[in-house]
Formats: sequence, C-alpha cells, structure tokens
Amino acid sequence: MTEAAAKRTRRIAGPRLIALVGPFQSGKTTLLESLLARAGALQRQGNVREGTSVGDASREARDHAMSVEANVGSVDYMGDRYTFVDLPGSIEFSHEMRNVLPLCDAAVVVCEADARKMPALQMIMRELEDMGVPRFLFLNKIDLATATLGDTLAMLQPASRTPLLLRQLPIWRNGIATGFIDLALERGFVYREHAPSEVIAVPAGELPAEKQARYSMLERLADYDDELLEELIGDIEPPRDQIFDDLAKELRDGHVVPLLIGAAERGNGVTRLLKALRHESSGIAATCARLGVKSEGIAYAHVMRTIHTAHGGKLSLARVLRGTFPDGATVVTSRGVEERIAGLSRLMGSTSSKQPKLQAGDTAAFGRLERTMTGDSFVEARLGGILVKPVVPAVAPPPPVHAFALLVKERKDETRLALAVAKLIDEDPSLGFVQDQASGEMRLFGQGEMHLRVTLERLSARFGVTVEARRPAIAYRETIRDAASVRGRHKKQSGGHGQFGDVLLEVRPLARGEGFAFNETVHGGTVPKNYFPAVEWGCRDALLRGPLGFPVVDVAATLTDGSYHTVDSSDLAFRTAARMGMSEALGKARPVLLEPVLSVMIHVPNEGLSRASQIASARRGKVLGFDAREGWEGWETLRALVPESEMGDLIIDLRSATAGVGTFVSEFDHLAEITGKPAEAIVTLAAQTRALATTH
Repeated sequence: MTEAAAKRTRRIAGPRLIALVGPFQSGKTTLLESLLARAGALQRQGNVREGTSVGDASREARDHAMSVEANVGSVDYMGDRYTFVDLPGSIEFSHEMRNVLPLCDAAVVVCEADARKMPALQMIMRELEDMGVPRFLFLNKIDLATATLGDTLAMLQPASRTPLLLRQLPIWRNGIATGFIDLALERGFVYREHAPSEVIAVPAGELPAEKQARYSMLERLADYDDELLEELIGDIEPPRDQIFDDLAKELRDGHVVPLLIGAAERGNGVTRLLKALRHESSGIAATCARLGVKSEGIAYAHVMRTIHTAHGGKLSLARVLRGTFPDGATVVTSRGVEERIAGLSRLMGSTSSKQPKLQAGDTAAFGRLERTMTGDSFVEARLGGILVKPVVPAVAPPPPVHAFALLVKERKDETRLALAVAKLIDEDPSLGFVQDQASGEMRLFGQGEMHLRVTLERLSARFGVTVEARRPAIAYRETIRDAASVRGRHKKQSGGHGQFGDVLLEVRPLARGEGFAFNETVHGGTVPKNYFPAVEWGCRDALLRGPLGFPVVDVAATLTDGSYHTVDSSDLAFRTAARMGMSEALGKARPVLLEPVLSVMIHVPNEGLSRASQIASARRGKVLGFDAREGWEGWETLRALVPESEMGDLIIDLRSATAGVGTFVSEFDHLAEITGKPAEAIVTLAAQTRALATTH
C-alpha cells in the first residue's frame, strides 16, 4: 500500500447531524419523510399534502402547507445514528437555519430544475459556503424533469461558488427517468416505488455517456490527488476504494459539491443518498475542529433552537460536542447561569423519546433550562468556576421588513400578550416587539407578512391571546413656514391666590432637523428669570400637538416680554400662558405637514432590477441609482428614498417580483413636506381617529 493510500479518508462512525435545506417547495420535508421511511424509522412514508408527514408537525405548518420552523427526525441506519433537521425554505423563516447549520456535519441541499428558484438556491449555498459546511446537492423531482442533465447542471452551477461534481446520470426511457447510473460504482439502478432500487449493469446504450461523465468526475478529483492524476495520465484504472476515499475527502475539505439525483416523493435515489452520507460525510470530530472546539475536556453542548411546549415546558434543542450529559446534571452556560437538566429526549417531529444520557455527536432536547437561550453554549458544572464562551458566534437577526400594530380587546390582556410574545421571540429571535412611545402602539416586527401571520396564529393557538393587527401609525410631524408674534395671557381668580401669567412670544421656523430652540430677550425684569424654565416647558407642551394634530418640529420660540403679579404669578401660570401663546402662534405661522422619508437599499437578482425600480417609483419613491451587490454575483442593489407611508407592503411586492428572494434594509433619512389633498386626507383621518378614541 502506498503512503497516499494509507492516509486515505475512511468512513466516519458515530452520531451525525445532517441539515436538509433548499428553496421553498423544493421537497425538503418530503425528503425527510422518505429518508426516515427508508431507514426504518417509519412504517409508511407520509405525505405533506395530506398532513401526515413527520416534518411540518405544527398546526401552522400544516395549515399553510409549508415549513415554518426546524423539524427534527432521528434514525439508526446501518449501525449509526443520524439526526436530520429539516429547515424552512422561505426567506421569511430562514434565520432559524443560521443557528443550526454551523453545528451540522453536512447539509443536503434539495433543489429542482427550476430557473426561478436559482436566486434562492444561491442564497442558501452562500450561507453554507461561508460557514464551511460540507454539502451535497440533491436534484429532486427527477421524475418530472424535462431538461437534459447537462442543461440543468449549467443552470445550477452559478448558484455555487464551489464546483458541482456530477455523481449520477439518469437513465431515460421514453422521456422519463426510470433509474440512474452511479459513476463511482459503475452500476445502474432501476427505480422502484418506495423501495431500494434494483441493481443492474450499465445499459449498453448508456456506456459512452457514462464513460465520459465518469472521466470528468475523476479529472475533478485529480485536481486534489496527485496519485489519481498520475493514474489518469497513465490510463490506469484507479481502485474503487481510492475513488470513494477521494470523494469523501474532497467533500469534507470543501473542494466539491457532489450532485445526486432522485425523486423524494417516490422514494427514488434515497438509499444512495443515505449511503453517500454514511461513507462520505464527516462526523463530530471534524465539526468540532471547524468550530474550534477541543476534543478533550468536560462535556460541552450548544443550543441551536428553543421550543416552548404546552405541557413539557421549555426545551433547548442542542448538540453535544464533547463528553456525556446524564439527565439531572447541573450545567453552567455561556451567560454564567447555572441550571439543572430536567429531562433529555430525542425528537421525531412532534413526538419525543426519553433518554438517560447523551454522548458526543448526539442532537436532542434538554428540558427546563429556563434561562438558557438559543445560541448559548453550556458545560458540566461539576468542576465549578468554569467560564465557557459560545462555540458559535452570536447570529444577529436580519433587520425587520414588515410590521403590525397589535390591539388587544381589553387592556388587561396587554400583559399576557407581552409575556406570550417574549416566549415566541425566545424561539425566533428574528421577531421584534416594542411599545412605541410616540403612538402608544404595540408593534410586532418580522421578516414578512407570512412570518407575522404565523406568529399571530401561534399567539392564539398556543397562548390563547387574540389580537387585531393593523398597519402601524406613521410618525407624521408638522412645522411652520412663517414667523409669528403672539401674546399668551393666563388670568384666573377663584378665591385666595389666583393665577396670572403673561408672555410675548416670537416664533419662527428652523432648518429641517434642528428640533426646538428656546431663547429669551426680556429686559427690565418684566418676567422674572425664575419663570423662564416654566415658559420653555409651556412652549414644549404646545409642540406635542400642533394645529394639524401632530407633533411640531423645527421651530424656535423667543420670550421677548411679558408681565407678572407678585402674588398670583407661579410656574404653572406662566407655563399655561406660554402654551396658549405658542399654540396660537403655530396656527398663524402657516403650519405644514411633514412625512418621514426612508433611505432604502433594495437587494434583488439582476432580472428583478427593473421591476424593483418600478415598485419604488410607484410608491412616490425617488430612485437614486443602483450598483452590483458586493460579493453577490448576479445581484443588484437599488438605492431609493421612499416615504414611510408607502413602505407598508413593499416587501410583499418585492418578493412577488423576485420569486420570494428580494429584500431591503431601510433607515430614517429626513422629513419632507406633504401638501394638497394627500395632506388634507391625513389630517382628516387623524382627527377622526382621535375622536373615535375619545368616544371609547
């Protein structure tokens, strides 16, 4: 045996964690079902459409026929344990995969021959590439394919910065894929419905194509194996074991992405996928090395997902990276919190099975770690004084792109709502919840309309909190165009000491963004200095609601004169006088309505740029320009200024125009005047809303 052969990679044993990822409706959940059935974990393969699959176990997933959270299924296959985690394909729920993927030994990227889904595939492949996770590409729905495999490969390759390595060729009969040829094994396989394929010799008519495709595969592998390169140059047939060793090594080193084919709904190609995972994917040791976790030391685990159950309390789905955790063990987290494990269980969709202990490589739920959060690491606490850092850097949630204002039927329900939303945010950090001080609204933020709709359904079904959702109020403001001088006088006598305050105010506009300025030019003590702060606060009181009904900005008020009474004057009297005078001055100084305008950066595939520009322009947006999106081949970034009032369903139109992948980030830019009928409509609606609130 040569030295190179002696160093070849051998099959990894032990528990494995495999992610199933891919664009929306590519068939990930169906593939999970098929894998579990083929490995013997299920007696019968369920169906997503019929709501009988292990994945999509939640009520919301079944109602919408789509994955809305990570689903886990474990199975023993040929002596090894595999935990498959099916991750949502919609961009609205994609944040969850960023906490899971770094801990996986490999990922199976499920795709189909659909050019419309290539941008979504590119986004997923980029995540995996940046994390360094080994990945297979599973070309699903081969039974429905109409394009040649060569054309499909040419379409798929731009989505991956790593070369795709064709591992199988379909066998076509009358335009239908009836099986495949494995290029490494040099064998044919005929599909059988929901059963392992029948092994056959490579059909004679397929031999020329098989030889050419196999040689191309070996050439790619030889780029990283000098011994194989010499064998190819010398026209020497390499040993089969050497080929499989190279396939495993180049996958684990991130040099290639093997491409396998099949049809998950029929169970076609699933056995070969399982065997490829068994022989070629890496295990916990390689994953720990990638994450920088030493193989020796006390037991160590990392939380990838949090689940709040109705009866079992809080569960922390975590992977054990090192050592063994028994049930009841005390752990200390990366937040410095010490907690006791109250139950260990392996998950299979919505069901679970208790476990006495977990070992390195296992992925399971840890019960009742109440103060442990997604993204935390934890270790055994038996040594005391242990400080542990998270093994995976904190994953910042993407900025929100959609929001609802939430209204409860009764004020007492506000506390219940806040507590329920806190639990949902614990599960899904890409949600946000705030009590807006200016409007008094409770606002829920998320990654799209469906994301927020599912959240509201969970609030109702799991926590019994029903809310009304509406668009958040827009933070309109008003200012003035002219200057005005007004006297504010407050005099009241009701027995004993009265109230007396008298001020002369000069009010003028300021430049946009300057806020409020107060000055005084009083001479001769007509208003004592100790009342100046009260006058300023009176002016500020008037700014809370101007003559148009909105807060006033960018004005200056100067106290120029006034008078006082030695007995009846007070801070309250002067504050009241100033408020009255300021309110009158604002009405005389030609008030004008202002609306917030946002700076928006819209990210879309190249083919969606024209439509994105039209969408922005139709929303009274001003397109500033566009550039190639940095680091994203085939994508553009459009820059625009868009009024906040036009942003409400922008993400819905963008996603519709870009096969679900368009997104944006925005921030406040400036306040702009709005006049004419649009302004009149806003003022009228605001007045009606206030009147309605007053009657209730």
